[in-house]
This record gives sequence, structure tokens and C-alpha cells, in this order.
Amino acid sequence: MKVAVVGATGMVGAVMLQVLEERNFPVDELILVASAKSTGKEISFKGKKYKIVSLQDAVKQKPDIALFSAGGDVSLEWAPKFASVGTTVVDNSSAWRMDKSKKLIVPEINAHLLSKEDKIIANPNCSTIQMLMVLAPLHKHYKINRVVVSTYQSITGTGVKAVRQMEDERAGREGEKAYPHPIDKNCLPHCDVFTDNGYTKEEMKLVNETRKILSDENIRLTATAVRVPVVGGHSEAVNLEFEQDFDLQAVRELLSETQGVVVQDDIDHNIYPMPIRAKNKDEVFVGRIRRDFSNPNSLNLWIVADNLRKGAATNTIQIAEYLLSKGLV
Repeated sequence: MKVAVVGATGMVGAVMLQVLEERNFPVDELILVASAKSTGKEISFKGKKYKIVSLQDAVKQKPDIALFSAGGDVSLEWAPKFASVGTTVVDNSSAWRMDKSKKLIVPEINAHLLSKEDKIIANPNCSTIQMLMVLAPLHKHYKINRVVVSTYQSITGTGVKAVRQMEDERAGREGEKAYPHPIDKNCLPHCDVFTDNGYTKEEMKLVNETRKILSDENIRLTATAVRVPVVGGHSEAVNLEFEQDFDLQAVRELLSETQGVVVQDDIDHNIYPMPIRAKNKDEVFVGRIRRDFSNPNSLNLWIVADNLRKGAATNTIQIAEYLLSKGLV
């Protein structure tokens, strides 16, 4: 099994290598790819050093699987080149997510849609993945009519530059800025760029990706995405309106039985999901499960996950594991 990691020096790329090692993914040959300035540098994997190569060199080596986390522009240009030599690409950028010819996959929800013909597979947005891990089983049982979500997103979702900005601010240093305002001791209602409708791209990803993954264009969804000075993961306050009524205990049991979801909902003992506890974990955590007494058939939830793991690297590698298990690569 020849595996390429494209964007190996980035935050998600580094976590991909960590997750590949932790999950003992069968890597017989590893190809590490990054930008031209990193070519020739070395990265360790399972005690062995690997030199970073260029995208051109990686394509020539015809990997079986290429795990991409190098941004949309790189994916748009290079994913088809890898696919043309027979490589199956799992892409972590937004480049292919809403392409009608590409599958948008959360393995626990819709991996069954994949086939050998799928040579470019899209990994959803981090905030979408964690939300739908909880919403998918609820939609199946109660049918969701409407979703209102407010996200509280880690600076790690922006990348190394944002982490440095916060560290600089905490140390009183001047440095390069990832955001138009200070992030330490602050909240920015501004994730990604604003679009013509007044929403940010991040907010619209939640809307559009949810409908595609759940195969339901009728779900109404509105989102507000906020960047917060946190490194452990993304948090989401989610309000759901169902088509039918529900039993609160049945909801808790359903979520407790859902693969990849952990219920943390014991307010008597101050137990609820928090990013500080979700960091470096692959599960999605849900708590503060309660009825919305202001509206019929409505439920409030608090959902937290490590955005670099299940929100990115782990989900990507789970897709690769599924492909392998079904003989699709």
C-alpha cells in the first residue's frame, strides 16, 4: 500500500501522520508532499525519516491513496492529476465538496455510497462532521425540519498562523496576523470570508454540506460561526426542530448507541462536553441535551470535537480504511 500525504507539514497533515501511526494503517510506502520551500526536509514516521518530495514526483510514483490537506487551489489542480494515474484521493479542502460528481463522506453516515469509480472523495468541513455525527441518527428517527447552530471554533481551524497570533498576543509580542482583530480574550463572529448574502463561507458550508450528506434538500438550516481563543476543538450550540415529538430519554439512549458519539450529560456533577477534554480524541461529544420549551418538537444540544482529528485527519483516514476494507483501492 503506497500512501501519499499532501500537505504533510501543515497542522492537519501532521495529525494525519499521527493518526495513520496510531491506527496502524497499512503503509508499505509513504510519500510526503509539501510546498516547494519544504522539499528535501525530513519528517519522521514510525521511527523512520522520510524526505518531502514535490507534487510532480509524488504523481510519478502513482500512490494507491493520496490524503490531501493542502488547500483548495492545490486540490483543484493536483487531485485530478493523481486520479488520472489511478490514485484514489481523499481531499480535506472545500474544493470538491459541493461538486455533484463527487461524494462527500462521513464514514459512519454514508460510506456505503463509495465505489471503485470514486477517485476523488471529499472530506466535509470540520464543523459539519461533528454536527452530523449527532444529527444523522436523530434525523433518521425523528426527521429534522430545521437546524439553528452557533459554532465556537478553535483557532487551529485557521492554522499555524492563527495559533502564533494568539501566542504573540499573550506574550505581548508583535507578529504576523491571521485575523483582522485580536483573538486572545476575544470572539470573532467571522470564520472564513463573507459572502454576498451576509453569511460567511463557513456558515454556508454548514448549510450546504448538511443537505448533501443527509440527502435532504428540505432541511432548513441557519448558522453563525464564531472564532474563539481555544486550541482543543470546536463547540456548537445546536437547536433542532423535528417533524414529530420525541422522548428525551430515548434521544439520550439513541445517541449513546451511536458509533463515534459519546454522551456527556450529567449536569448534577457538572459533566458536559468541553474542548479541553475533547483535544486529541476521535469521538464526538454531546451534552446539555434538553427540550426547547419555547417551540414544539424542539431539542437543544451542545456538541464538541477535536477539529483536527474527527473534524479532519481522522475522518479522512477512516474513509481510506473503509476503501481498503471493501477492496475499493
